[in-house]
Order: sequence, then C-alpha cells, then structure tokens
Amino acid sequence: MENELDYGRFISNHKEKIKKEEPSHNTTESKETVKVVPVVAPVAVEKKAVPVTVKKEDKKENRKKKFKIRVKRPISMKMLGIFIPIIIISMGFITAFVSITSKRDTTTNTYYNVYTINKRTSSDCTNKFLALQTIVNSFYDQIQVIENETILKSRENIFFERNNDIAAIYFIDSKRKFFNNEFFVVNEISSFNIENYAEHYSEVAVKAANGTLQFENASASFNIPMLSVFMPVESSENEVALVLMSSQSLFDVFTEDKINSTYLINSNGNVLVHNNIDYMLSSKDLSGLPVFKLLSDNKKDKTSYTSYISADNREYICSYTVLSIGNCSVITEVDSDFVMQGIHKTTRTNIYFTGAILALTILFIWIFSQSLVRPLHTLTEVTQLIKNGDFSPSLLEEMDRKRKDEIGILIESTRDETQMLNTFTKLTNRGVTNAIVKNQIDFEPHLKDVTIFFSDIRGFTAVSDSFNKKYGETSAAEIIGFLNDYMSRMVNCITLSGGTVDKFEGDAIMAAWGVLRDDSLDFELAGDDDENKKIASEKHQQNILEDALGAIKAAMAMRYSLMEYNLMADKISAENGNLRPKIKIGCGINSGRVTVGFMGSQDKMEFTSIGDAVNLASRTESSNKLCGTDMLITENTYNILKEKYIRCEQNAYTISEDNKENEIIVEQIPVTFEVKGKGKQHFYAVVNMPFFDIEAFFKKGNPSFTADAECLKAAGPQGPESLKELRILLGIDEPDFTGVNLDKEEDKVSIN
Repeated sequence: MENELDYGRFISNHKEKIKKEEPSHNTTESKETVKVVPVVAPVAVEKKAVPVTVKKEDKKENRKKKFKIRVKRPISMKMLGIFIPIIIISMGFITAFVSITSKRDTTTNTYYNVYTINKRTSSDCTNKFLALQTIVNSFYDQIQVIENETILKSRENIFFERNNDIAAIYFIDSKRKFFNNEFFVVNEISSFNIENYAEHYSEVAVKAANGTLQFENASASFNIPMLSVFMPVESSENEVALVLMSSQSLFDVFTEDKINSTYLINSNGNVLVHNNIDYMLSSKDLSGLPVFKLLSDNKKDKTSYTSYISADNREYICSYTVLSIGNCSVITEVDSDFVMQGIHKTTRTNIYFTGAILALTILFIWIFSQSLVRPLHTLTEVTQLIKNGDFSPSLLEEMDRKRKDEIGILIESTRDETQMLNTFTKLTNRGVTNAIVKNQIDFEPHLKDVTIFFSDIRGFTAVSDSFNKKYGETSAAEIIGFLNDYMSRMVNCITLSGGTVDKFEGDAIMAAWGVLRDDSLDFELAGDDDENKKIASEKHQQNILEDALGAIKAAMAMRYSLMEYNLMADKISAENGNLRPKIKIGCGINSGRVTVGFMGSQDKMEFTSIGDAVNLASRTESSNKLCGTDMLITENTYNILKEKYIRCEQNAYTISEDNKENEIIVEQIPVTFEVKGKGKQHFYAVVNMPFFDIEAFFKKGNPSFTADAECLKAAGPQGPESLKELRILLGIDEPDFTGVNLDKEEDKVSIN
C-alpha cells in the first residue's frame, strides 16, 4: 500500500521537475526556437488579435447555447421526477409500516410483559403462602409436645419474633390461640376477638378443612391492611389454623410501576392485596370487572392472558393466574391507550417529517443538481476540445479545484491528463503521446535524506542446522515458522516507530525511516538569502532528526521484544519439547542521502533505497559481533542526535527537560574504522534510552499490551547504564580489539 501511494508522488515530482526545467533552455535550443518563430509568427499574431478574442467569447456562448438546446431532459428535472415520488411513497409506506408493526410489536411485547409479571408475582405469592403453611404446621407440631406453660410461652415468643408480620394464630378445633403482642402494640390495636372472627367465617374454615387454603380480607377488623388465612394442619385430620397476618409482607411482590397494575383477589372478587390501600381497607369488590368474569368462566386454564373493554370504553391488556394453593388469583393489567401513546406520537411526527423532508428534498435536489450540471457541462466541452487536439483548454482552469467529490476527482484527473499530454507532447509527437496516455508512465527515482537500519540473527547457520537435525524433512516449515515469529516482532517495532520495511534477506531485515515522507530537496537550489530556504531547511533537519530517533526507538523496542521472545522460547522448549532457539541479533543504523525509487524490470519492480549510506549501514550491522555489541550507530547518526539527546561536550553534558524523555546513552567504540571512501569513522554502541516507556510504545499498536517485568531490563528506567552492564545482560563477551582485522569478509572496513 505504501508503495502504491508513492506512485502518485513520482508522477507529481516528475511534473514539477519538468515545469521547473521548461524556462531554463540552453542556448542551442533557444536559437532553434528563434528559427521556427518566423514560420509560425504571422499565424500567431492573427490568432492573438482582438477580433479573434471576441470570436472566442462568441464561440463560448455558442457552445453553451448549443448545449442547452440539446438538453431536453435536464438532470434537475429527472432527479425531482425520480426522488419526489420515491420519497412520498417510501415515507408513506414507512410511516404506515412503522405504525402497524410498532403497534403490533408493542401489543405483543405488552402481552408478554404483563404475562411475565403476572407469572412472577403468582410464583412469589405461592412461595410465600407455602412458606407460611410450612411454618404454621411446624409451630403446631412443636406445641403439641410441650406441656410446660413457661416453655410453651417461650416457644410462642420465639415464633413471633421470627415471624413478626403474623398477628395471631388460632387453631379452631383445639381452640388454642396465640398472639403477637408486639404486633398489636406497634399497630395500636387494643383487642381482637379471634373466636368471633373464626365463627363468622366458619363456612370458610370448613372449606379449608378439605385441604385448600382460604383467603379473606381482614383489614376492616384491624383498620390496617390484613389478611386472614384458613389452612388445614397436616398432622391433624380435623384441625384448621386461622392465621392473621399483615399484608405488608406482600407489598414488595405487588409493587406498582408506572404502566402495569397487579393485585390479588379471592374467589369472591374481594381485594386481598392491591397497590391502592383504600381498596384493601374497604375489601373492595372487583367481581364486576370483565377480567374477573373471564377468569371465572374459564375453568380450564389456570393462567392466561386476554384483553377487555372497560365500562368507560377503554381497552385493557391483562393476564391472570389462579393460584394452586388457595382460593385466590393474581391479576395484572395495563391500559392499552397508555402503552400506545408513543406509537401515536411517532406516527404524527413521521407525517410532519415527511412533509418537511419533501420540501427540503426539492430544494436540495435543485441545488445539488445545479452543482452537478454546471461542471459536467464544462467537462463535456473540455473533453471535446481534448479530442480535437487542444491539450490546454482554458475552461479547465476556470473549474473549482477544491471539490472533494467524484466531480472534483474527475476535474483533477482531467487536469492531470492534460498536463501529462502537454508534457509528453513537448517531448515527442502526438502519436507517441496518445500511446503514453495508455499506461506508459515514467516513475523517476529521487534523492532523500533517510535513516537506514539493518539487522540479522547471530549464528543463523547453526540455528538452521539445529532445525535440520531435530525435524529432518519438516525442518523447512519449522524454520519459516520460527523466522515469521521473530520477524513479526521486529517489524512491529519498526512500524510503531514510523519506519518502513524495505526488504527481508534470509534472516536479515532492512528498514528505513523517511523514504515515504514528501520531503523535496529542491530548497537546496535556492539562494542563501532566500527566507523560504531557511524555513524548508529547518523543517528538513527536524525530519532527519525524527527519523534517526525513530530508528533508535525501534532498536530499543527490538531489544525488549527479543528478550521477551527468548523467555517464550525457553518456556516452549521446556513444556512441549518444540525447538525454539534463543537468539541474539545485531543492529546497524546509519543516516545519509540515498536514492529512493522503484527499481527492477518492467515485470518486477521494487521500492528500495540504494547508495553509500545503505552500504555503510550494512557494514555497521556486521561490525556488532567484533565490537561486542547488539546495536551500533555511525558518526552520521550520532552527530544528528547528539546535541539534543546525547550527553556530550556540545550540550555541556546536559539534556533539556523538553528532550529528556528521548535521552540516549551511547558509548564510543574505542577503535576507529577505516571505511572505504569515507575515511576514519567512529561507531557508537547504543546502551539505553533511560526514559523510554516500553508499555506506552507498544500500546500504540495494542492498547491491552502489558510489559513483562523481567524484560523491562532491556531498555528504559530499569535498563543498563553502561556498555559493560549491557554486555552482561545480553551475555556478550568483552571483545579484544588487538589484532582484529575487519577486511576478512569484505575489503570495506578496517580497524586502526
């Protein structure tokens, strides 16, 4: 993708170069031009005369008139004719569809919600009543075996302390009664004749004796919400327990929300529990409600949902459940009009929006169509002129170059096309120009100041042999898998630091910083008194500095990633026996001017960098082994970085606060290197960036990244402070520089 982007830059640079070169013809070319002028001059004079200019304006008006005559069906009218019916039909359909489907869906959801709430409430009620029956039966069994009055009283007190919402229990057959005195005191109830109450509901007690719980509203007797529950005692054939309890314990189950209303009634239609306390205190009779009649008539289904029309002609959606444990039912209902208010409002709003959108659409289509028609008219005329051989139509210069839509792209494409045609027309004949227009493009390489990086794995041949010995025929796949893992980690470091991978050569990596930057060197041709040259030069130097710093950061991150990889390799080898060798690498970094461009054949081209700066970076990388280092930079890179980021004589060995986060610790290799064509050079070992934040660096690519505590010793605050510490950390032996000759591999570098 990066290479594809540079195609455009090549074209642009090529055009700009030609434009700059046009005025500066040599003397011979000027003379040739003079010789040609007498032949064409008379014609040129006639064309530039005033009458001719008037004729051009007349032609322009005539072209417009002809074009208007030909357009029998304007785009604006077509767009209005197409979009207005579509909008009206679609908005009407959408409004109706949304209204119908929303009403249907809302009704379905309401039925489901009401049914769900009702089932949940019924289940909660059943559980509470079953629990009540259990504790009453348990209490009865306990008092049967207690003869001592003191113990019996103690057991009674304990029971009511644990069940403080129960006011009293009366066992009707044995006529034994128990009262919660604290309940009566708290609710300011002076006395209550439970025998008379039981006598009044003797028929209900008889029904309870047959095995079904019977519920009555006892609120009138206490002037507070109360329930009386008649239940059979399981351990006695004839005993029936009358339990008086507060309805408060059921309020949470029947909590009212803003939409649904849920309440409990007995088989007579009397309210037992309701969110309206007045209904509870008066034991309101709801047997006249249509839902109660539906409930009574439907003997088959104990739970169901339905809808009904009330006396005031309002529709209610409801659900009911007849409790399996007693003579009561839970009813949940909701006013349908209340639920549908939002649907009706949305429908009205959609209608208003339809009208507004229709009006705005007409206005916008008209405006938009005009923004299309005008440039299309002009482009059509330009196309005709180009077909006729005019590669510099003045109409094209009048068009808006700031458009960002397809027409803007078309304008720029047409402009580029005419520029290319004009350029190649000046270089060759029109026949060749037409051929070049058909995909014959010259991508010219150019010079750039960049930072080049090389790295490779130390002892890769031995690593490869170890794979061959362990895996045999499958060793190729294993080696590739190992290299892919290693290179993925290294490439990630390059990418996050703004670099570009140039190529892979076996286990080696070549990368560069600045090759894709649009940073022309044309400013160097300007005079020294040119203010723009100074500004461009400062910007250029800042770019060079950032490139060199980016390469150092990438190398620091690589050192961390390599340490992390080696820890992982140990773990994999220990756990499953797969070969993942621990490795060391060497990195070489150099900054300088190189040639950048697409190079190769017509069938295969490669975007790469070549030059002495590239060769020196490669030589620097290969010197790591002899220098006992993992990362070397050349004097070129050192000189770029030293003033701001390296403590040295030039900055009085101090780093400003603004630059401290990018401080670099380096140590000069204590020998000089004779580089062919460069003279004596110093290499510098990069020890550490003491304020380098490993986690922040990698989180740019992976926000969830967490650094390994052990690997943080590679770089940053916990990293080495000297080359000696670095060698100990990486397990590199102290080199002996005496008698070392670097000419063995290639006659490029030697130590003095």
